[in-house]
Amino acid sequence: MKLLVVGGGGREHAIIRKLKENPQVETIYALPGNGGIAADAVCVPEIGAKDLDRIVDFAKSHAVDFAVVAPDDPLALGCVDRLHEAGIPCFGPDAKAARIEASKVFSKNLMKKYGIPTARYEVFDDPAKALEYLRGEDVGFPIVVKADGLALGKGVLIPQSLEEAEAAVKTIMEDKAFGDSGNEIVIEEFLTGPEVSVLAFTDGTAIAPMASSMDHKRAGDGDTGLNTGGMGTVAPNPFYTKDVAATCMEKIFLPTLAAMRAEGCPFKGCLYFGLMITPDGPKVIEYNCRFGDPETQVVLPLLKTDLLTVMEAVENETLGDLNVDWHDGAAACVILASGGYPASYPKGKAITIPADLPENVTVYHAGDKLEGDRLVTSGGRVLGVTAVGGTLQDALADAYAAAERIEFEGKYMRHDIGKRALSAMEG
Repeated sequence: MKLLVVGGGGREHAIIRKLKENPQVETIYALPGNGGIAADAVCVPEIGAKDLDRIVDFAKSHAVDFAVVAPDDPLALGCVDRLHEAGIPCFGPDAKAARIEASKVFSKNLMKKYGIPTARYEVFDDPAKALEYLRGEDVGFPIVVKADGLALGKGVLIPQSLEEAEAAVKTIMEDKAFGDSGNEIVIEEFLTGPEVSVLAFTDGTAIAPMASSMDHKRAGDGDTGLNTGGMGTVAPNPFYTKDVAATCMEKIFLPTLAAMRAEGCPFKGCLYFGLMITPDGPKVIEYNCRFGDPETQVVLPLLKTDLLTVMEAVENETLGDLNVDWHDGAAACVILASGGYPASYPKGKAITIPADLPENVTVYHAGDKLEGDRLVTSGGRVLGVTAVGGTLQDALADAYAAAERIEFEGKYMRHDIGKRALSAMEG
């Protein structure tokens, strides 16, 4: 089989590495891919993930048998719709279903209409009315201000005071820091509790949740510094107990799928539930319409069932007939970033990865490229170093040991990935 994966980051590398395990897979094309992915797939760097015309033309001219659209932007733009129109089987939601991530207003209104637990909120398309609301007596701080549309994972601000909230509204709605994504905003209550990420395979009716995970968004140790795309992950998440999982299935997962069907936009693909385990029970912080990054880098290594088989079952709407099995044990991913990330950072620094890393360690390439035969940095999050172990302690020890041996100028990582998870397990 010939496969095509749209995207070029660590998430896509993890998907490609897993798809390669199927003996039927002969060739995987990555559009655009990156320097490290080139060792596992045929990269086509001249075709970007949002260049839908060229993606479809490439898939047709190269007789692609199955495509996977991984990033949010091409999903929201209708890449799956276009590939289906060309007769190419595809994993991922269509544009109507991708609104569950592409529009915070759509997703919040969906949850309100169908009684899915989430934070209380209000929607505004007028900055003056948003400011008037924030100055009301019923508003407490901190509070959450979200741009409606896609904003590279950076469109969520958490002001600690009225002054910061006013500045947030100005940044999003007037200064257009996130472009048209900020034409509307959602202002919602600040929830407290442990966060859990649950990715799930779904064909619109049946659902197969993946191993739960815990992301670490802040740049610095102790959850300090700026928000990033994610500095590391662990799986499974100890806060996601069997009781919590049962509650989520009954009150969140199945009702979400039913709501999407009722709205005429059934969701097929990977639906990401960003959850908070509040004192009142689990609530939805956000939905994503695709695999998370770097959650994918710890979840897919634990998948026992063949990934392509699962994806084909989603496309064919036969997921309910398939048992999706998972390995015991745990996985940990430590992100190696360019110094300065998520603000400005240098590029073009040579990367050295030892050839003798243990078998249980995988290095997923995110922000790098090839210059001749030399691998150099090209992004903020450069590599994801993932280890699988019998316990989370083992996985973390092996991931950090490998991360320390990888070198590039300005290499930066957090040193407390998984610390909160370990404390929860010990407690």
